[in-house]
Amino acid sequence: MIQRLHITICGTVQGIGFRPFVYKLAQTMNLPGWIENTPAGVLIEIEGRHQHLEKFILRLQQEKPDKAFIQSIEFSYLDPVGISGFQIQESQSTGKPTALILPDIATCPACLEEVFDPNNRRYLYPFTNCTNCGPRFSIIESLPYDRPNTAMKHFTQCSPCQQEYENPKDRRFHAQPNACSACGPHVELWNLAGDVLADHHHAIQQAVHHLKTGSIVAIKGIGGFQLMVDAQNEDAVQALRQRKHREEKPFALMLPTLETIQQLCSIEPLEERLLCSAEAPIVLLQQIKSPSTLKISASVAPDNPYLGVMLPYSPLHHILSKEANIPLVATSGNRSDEPICISEKEALSRLNQIADFLLVHNRPILRHVDDSIARIILDREQILRRSRGYAPLPVMLSSNIPGVLAVGGQLKNTIAITQGSNVFISQHIGDLETAEATHAFEQVIADFQNMYQIYPQKIISDLHPGYTSTKFAVDSKIPFTKIQHHYAHIASCMAENGLNGSALGICWDGTGLGTDGTIWGGEFLSITEDSFQRFASLRPFPLPGGAKSIKEPKRTAIGMLHQIFQEDLLRQTHLLPHQQFTASDLELLLQILKKKLNSPYTSSMGRLFDAVASIIGLCHEVHFEGQAAMKLEFITDPALTSQTYSLSFSSEIDWQSMILEIIQDQQQEFTLSKIATKFHNTLANLIVEAARQSGEQKIVLSGGCFQNRYLTEQAVEKLRSAGFQPYWHQRIPPNDGGISLGQIYAHLREPHHQNHLDE
Repeated sequence: MIQRLHITICGTVQGIGFRPFVYKLAQTMNLPGWIENTPAGVLIEIEGRHQHLEKFILRLQQEKPDKAFIQSIEFSYLDPVGISGFQIQESQSTGKPTALILPDIATCPACLEEVFDPNNRRYLYPFTNCTNCGPRFSIIESLPYDRPNTAMKHFTQCSPCQQEYENPKDRRFHAQPNACSACGPHVELWNLAGDVLADHHHAIQQAVHHLKTGSIVAIKGIGGFQLMVDAQNEDAVQALRQRKHREEKPFALMLPTLETIQQLCSIEPLEERLLCSAEAPIVLLQQIKSPSTLKISASVAPDNPYLGVMLPYSPLHHILSKEANIPLVATSGNRSDEPICISEKEALSRLNQIADFLLVHNRPILRHVDDSIARIILDREQILRRSRGYAPLPVMLSSNIPGVLAVGGQLKNTIAITQGSNVFISQHIGDLETAEATHAFEQVIADFQNMYQIYPQKIISDLHPGYTSTKFAVDSKIPFTKIQHHYAHIASCMAENGLNGSALGICWDGTGLGTDGTIWGGEFLSITEDSFQRFASLRPFPLPGGAKSIKEPKRTAIGMLHQIFQEDLLRQTHLLPHQQFTASDLELLLQILKKKLNSPYTSSMGRLFDAVASIIGLCHEVHFEGQAAMKLEFITDPALTSQTYSLSFSSEIDWQSMILEIIQDQQQEFTLSKIATKFHNTLANLIVEAARQSGEQKIVLSGGCFQNRYLTEQAVEKLRSAGFQPYWHQRIPPNDGGISLGQIYAHLREPHHQNHLDE
């Protein structure tokens, strides 16, 4: 008996060759029918005998393309209508968009082989792609994912490309960005006046020449501009630092091959897989201390044992890297605290004081997408910046949520929006410290609302009234609620790990407004079924000069030391932070502390790291967030895991005895490595003791301090040894990039949503 099977599939099923796959499967099984894209996913109707239709459903799920993710598949049997043949029908454009948009995907091996094949018509064509690779999120205007809804609508395919596009047996069958040198985008090299100096492959060759002679070239990539220089040229790297006002923060590197990376870094198998993955993030790798062959400028990553390294991920990058055959610095094409440029006009305006030349192309970038950053920790991938290759894939929760927009925090901002059980998290937006960054933040919100046609009924923000994101929520005229910063951190880790119920949340970071109006940051939170309570925290200490202390750990150290020595601090001339100030400046600081003027108190673990770094003379001033803590981490010695300082757990954890012991070790000229290691070990033991006293089995670790590899590994291993179940971040950043997801999950856990969680 012939039946008709009607199938609705939701998930990541557009832009990855899903329709061609279904077409070929149906042809192989001799089943007539049709398939079409819709804003919600794909629709399939197919006719045949019941046992053949059942087999078709099974094979559909078992043999789907690697990048396809079937979130839901619903089917029903209907009466046959006599379908003949199998067709890919014109896409529907009506209905609410629920299909998952795929991130931009790194060049596949088949396309790469063509790019470097002199006999192929796409030889050295920098925009080669197929259904298995290429731009997606950065070029899509709206769903369904079809060429007229992308930035490629401006390019009419030539006859050979059109034939590929229409041939079900071709891997470019319905590849929406399909093009070649005859009909697609092309590159040009510009000077800072916007004059065209060269085009097509000659433009790339000239750009390489300028890179090799010490120039800074701004290159328009997939999701925005990158600033590139020869990483072996110390003068060029220093020029980039000076022009970009980026004193010491490490630069990322793009290297032409895996073999080149192996000359600079040690690579474990999981790290190699991550480097070569379709996501192709920047991967943090351990530097080889004295590489025998390849050398890079010491200014690429000053005093840092790690290098942030990536392989070329687009044909343009592959061609450029192969032509240059040198390590290239590849950093975001922006000015300090601004989003990356995505158009030539922006680049000419905003990068004209940084770059010497611009390598541009005429395929529009519709949204900025930075390079993602990841690493392997505890044999798992951990994302530190979630953007290209990952965004905007959602996190699935256990219940449906009415349209909610979460606007994240102030630093490392992302936004998130809900649709059904999906939470779509934006690409990395960055710190909302400038007008340009605020504009980008507002654009991303509008973009996500329009793309998914979700117009939120509620907005969720941070407690801090001064955050740009909080002000947006207040001014939106939409009902809003506020979620405490550190609870949002813990909730993001719970959401990622699929945790409900109670847990002990340990959130350590630099700053976040607490429910009592003070600055939190060294928090132990008792997570209940629907909320949280503050279980314990660090003993608060003052930050003389307020925000100035964040840039000057020596100030934080003075604030902490004043808590110990009070008026006697002036006579403690042996203390290293003391020696960083003139007598008059120190006297002024002590007066500020005594009168409690502009000296807010904090329980921040991030500031404790800063203070310790200054007390032992490692770092008195910082040039980027987390620099002092990173320096402490980098000098730890894994051979000293048993050595610790005195630090007892209580509801208010008193760090005084530990600080005095650290001072004593410093005065006795213990190595900085030993002091730093003992400090880290002490904190890991503190976590275990907190777990014991909490009575909880599930221990959730979140916040920027858990970007510290040594601390995280020690904490997880010690918790496991003590019989606890630790959870940490993997696909969502532990830093403030995860706040937006946490805001939504924390809101969902509130009492009036509990019935959903039980469904």
